Amino acid sequence: MITKGGKQQTKHGRYSHLKVFFNFIKTNLDLSIQNPCDAPMLRKIYRPGKPIQWEVVEKETVDEIVFRTTKLRNRLILELMARGGMRIGEVLKLIPKDVGDHRLTIQGPKSGMDAEVVFIPRRVADRLNGYIRTKSIKAGQRIFPITYAGARLVVKKAGKLVGIELILVCVQD
Repeated sequence: MITKGGKQQTKHGRYSHLKVFFNFIKTNLDLSIQNPCDAPMLRKIYRPGKPIQWEVVEKETVDEIVFRTTKLRNRLILELMARGGMRIGEVLKLIPKDVGDHRLTIQGPKSGMDAEVVFIPRRVADRLNGYIRTKSIKAGQRIFPITYAGARLVVKKAGKLVGIELILVCVQD
């Protein structure tokens, strides 16, 4: 009843928690109790789900997605992600002082380091610097002041332009 309609991985997680709970009771309170989760049928029903195989988007498709995007802000976000290999959260955290010639400094990346450097093509760097000047973004302001959800929509809409569904992992930085 608890796992009805859930994904296999969720079912396995809940089954594992129950199994650990009963093992704890058996070990610490009552040695005579039998763990109801030890049944072979339950182990088979609640085994871990199969891992998801991600499809890799070809470079030509990524280029087409970027070039079909007309709004400059959205195009820059997509190019930084595609050409620099940056995550959405890293792109959204950028401020003008993080932008060098053709290198970007990511403050507080997921690796746990204080900062990381990302190299981007000269043309993308020039476009980004031009965008910062045009929008007169101050040194402490974010370059792209949109939410994580807004950026996800940008990527999804860009994928629809070329007829593919881009799925982004829901892990915020």
